[in-house]
Amino acid sequence: MQRPAGASPDSPHAWALSDGRAGNARQAEALAAAIDPGFVACTLVPRAPWRWLAPRALPAATRAFGDGFARVLEGPPRIAIGCGRQAALATRLLGRRGARTVQVLDPRVDPRHWDLVVVPGHDRLRGANVITLLGSLNPVDDAWLERARVQFPVLGELPGPRTVLLLGGPTAHARYDAARVRALCGELAARAAAGSGSVLATVSRRTPADMAQAVRDALSGTPGLVWRGPDDGPNPYPGLLAWADRIVCSPDSVNMVSEACATRAAVEVFDVARCDGRPRRFLEALAARGRIRAPGGDAAGTFEPLRETARVAREVRARLGLDGGT
Repeated sequence: MQRPAGASPDSPHAWALSDGRAGNARQAEALAAAIDPGFVACTLVPRAPWRWLAPRALPAATRAFGDGFARVLEGPPRIAIGCGRQAALATRLLGRRGARTVQVLDPRVDPRHWDLVVVPGHDRLRGANVITLLGSLNPVDDAWLERARVQFPVLGELPGPRTVLLLGGPTAHARYDAARVRALCGELAARAAAGSGSVLATVSRRTPADMAQAVRDALSGTPGLVWRGPDDGPNPYPGLLAWADRIVCSPDSVNMVSEACATRAAVEVFDVARCDGRPRRFLEALAARGRIRAPGGDAAGTFEPLRETARVAREVRARLGLDGGT
């Protein structure tokens, strides 16, 4: 287990545990920060065979994350917040040693192994200790957006309205291809030209290379930027959310759409009709609330942000009796 230098195993703060994957770390840390700004972020490095078996607490599971984690078990933090399957084993073990435990995402075993389990509403898990939310946990709020505007002031100099394109990658439940993305970018470019605006696009690690190239080609003559990876400079993602007038999202990422909806910009999601399963249920719930729509229309005005993290944090604190202090 890796933790910041100086962090003591008997820290009184909340600890946020994950396997280091961006989506898992972001959710655990967002909730931990909302509960205790002095939280400690920890990255778990699982060992065989437990990394394949987590979160099942089989014999000798206390060795699953090495000597550092074994020492933490001797003096656990007061609150352990985990996200993902590996963290579910870690929080389960910490709970046995007296920590209050909050597990984010369905652990796929009985939720009664944790004090609280936090899951998106489009999952089916329910129970007395289960808290549901619309979308995913994230740190996006007014203060976060203001810091991003300060960090990326040059984006605010681009002509408005500023349309931001957030592109993930196709999945079994959200199907689209490079041709569809190329056509969409053509529509965004034409809209920007008609309104003297700009288009700011970013891809993710899951975006196929031909799709990323299609974005670059289709927007080459449009004011704005296209970020395809570190070769294009620092990732401007926070600044894109902060300076956007309109955000257009691919339908595959609950985290990405949730963060877009945490701003006050108009949010459009393309090809919702080609989704199924949990992503479709999530997008339909957002549409029913009027928070997302299909591409097109006016970006003028502001929208009520979707900010579930603060609400979930309040509920966690109340249920765990933390309102008197962490």
